[in-house]
Amino acid sequence: MSGSRSRIQAVAAIVALAALAWLLAGRGLVNYDTLYSLVWGRELSEGQSLVLTTPFAPTLHPFGIVLGILLSPFSKTVAAGVHGVAATDIVLVLAFLALGALIWLTYKLGSFWFGPWAGVLAALIMITRRPLLDFGARAFVDIPYVALVLAAALIESRRRRAAVPVLALLAIAGLIRPEAWAFSGAYVIYLWFSGEHTPRQVAGWLAMAAVGPVVWLLGDWLLAGDVLHSLRGTQQNGRELGRATGLSGIVTVAPRRLGEILREPVLFGALGGLAFSCWALRDRVRAPLLIAAVSLAAFCLLALAGLPIVGRYLLLPAVIGAIFCGAGVFGWRELAGDDKRRRPWAWFAALTILLLIVFAPIQVSRLSNLRYALKRQEQIQGDLRALVQQPPGLISRSCTPISVPNHRPVPLLAIWLDLPAQQIFSAADAPQPSGQFIATASPSVAADYILDPRDKDRSVVQPPASFKSVGSNESWVVYSRCQAPAG
Repeated sequence: MSGSRSRIQAVAAIVALAALAWLLAGRGLVNYDTLYSLVWGRELSEGQSLVLTTPFAPTLHPFGIVLGILLSPFSKTVAAGVHGVAATDIVLVLAFLALGALIWLTYKLGSFWFGPWAGVLAALIMITRRPLLDFGARAFVDIPYVALVLAAALIESRRRRAAVPVLALLAIAGLIRPEAWAFSGAYVIYLWFSGEHTPRQVAGWLAMAAVGPVVWLLGDWLLAGDVLHSLRGTQQNGRELGRATGLSGIVTVAPRRLGEILREPVLFGALGGLAFSCWALRDRVRAPLLIAAVSLAAFCLLALAGLPIVGRYLLLPAVIGAIFCGAGVFGWRELAGDDKRRRPWAWFAALTILLLIVFAPIQVSRLSNLRYALKRQEQIQGDLRALVQQPPGLISRSCTPISVPNHRPVPLLAIWLDLPAQQIFSAADAPQPSGQFIATASPSVAADYILDPRDKDRSVVQPPASFKSVGSNESWVVYSRCQAPAG
């Protein structure tokens, strides 16, 4: 009975935290990569072969493909006037629930390792980090990946050598991010050397640890004809977008990305919490340090393999940093009342709290900026959808190909128009002589929605003179040059 009650409480807490995250963010928008998963899932469910040569096509995540297939009944054409729950709406609900789970698991692990107040502070830190809320509100798959790894860590922390449930969660995580393969491998080694086992048990552990890489490589082979398609495609996209990678990126960019998530007071508290915990609570430090070490080692290996260094790949070390900050502020409460180490630790905690309070207004400003950015982008995206929906739709699947200023609107229009993504072109990559051209109505729309601050080329392609304007709204202008029907 107590187990059922605790599960109900956990679900209620996750839902409440998801709702709080939604209130802080204000809204959500499904990101480019996840939109492509919905497009590909719909195409596979209809028996189509995937065309993966589209410029800037994202990585083939097995988890995302399965999700896209499951949600394919909801990926219906907006142009046909189909109403009801859309696949993107379901994705956003799942994304905020995953974010709520991540925050709840941060609290549970912080509580288990360094006491309940440390867990509370760690969870509070994470739910107020702009990058985490941004990634969650945009439904990046990195959020459920981190939540799955934290869930596996919590199970193992509560019950040593739990084996199967831990490996099962890591296997699912391995369908989202390849870093999970390192956790599975490290955990099998730990099981192997930490107690008695039978050959059958070891074979089962190895089989579960192999699920992620085998499914990923097999999926690449079946869908792309190349077992290393995801690796090579991600490397190529990183090069074309000018993303940092390699040893220089690890040294110069990765620390800055981690700092962008946690910010100065939390980093200060985390370093102090780590130092004091190693001094006074050494037995509690091993698990979070091992998780951080494996995560960072896997991250470095992928960067050395040519994959880009982006902030969301460092979310798991950031969670561990937040937990250590919680330890830095409240870990001294875990010591005996007469322990002489309490006093210096408590003074450090007071200084960390002061820094957190002083920097709080800046953090509030960052969250306000996030809310504005999401609201602005939702408005621009809503204007684009209106041009598809309004009768008769100015953007129509009857006049193809469709050109857009760059690659960002491609999967969204593919979903709304029920078109293959290869019929929608980025004018920056492949100018089309006919069809429709959707241009931004103003430079601010381009800056707020089309362009990425890290883009090396921030120019926005305009339609050729042969295209004529057929309609517009506040954010977009539709141009057309349709070919006359044959016959």
